[in-house]
Amino acid sequence: MTNITLGYTNIFVTDFDRAFRFYAETLGLPVNMKNGDFGYASFDTGPAGLAIAKVDKSQSDFVGRHTGAGLMVQDLDKIHKELVAKGVEFSMDPECQPWGGYMALMKDSEGNILYLDQIGEAH
Repeated sequence: MTNITLGYTNIFVTDFDRAFRFYAETLGLPVNMKNGDFGYASFDTGPAGLAIAKVDKSQSDFVGRHTGAGLMVQDLDKIHKELVAKGVEFSMDPECQPWGGYMALMKDSEGNILYLDQIGEAH
């Protein structure tokens, strides 16, 4: 069997410029590439990349929902505090999970929900 690995995850957006600023400036993710005419940008998030892809109004049901994408952080409480100060909305503040993890749920500029998980020992 072929070795299958996750290469990237696309997050769908309708306002490309606003979403790009959120991921590049608010979250501070390093940019791999940006093509505003095409409405696509990718970010360096480690082994599995993260990208935003513009969709038109007919595909707007792809936007503003739970993505299932998880961003890993070293200090969730610190990152949460910094992002709240920047105006990022959280639908779940950091909390210990029954399975032992420590995570929060945040919304991007388009209302897409992403996990923020703390790396290492649970809080």
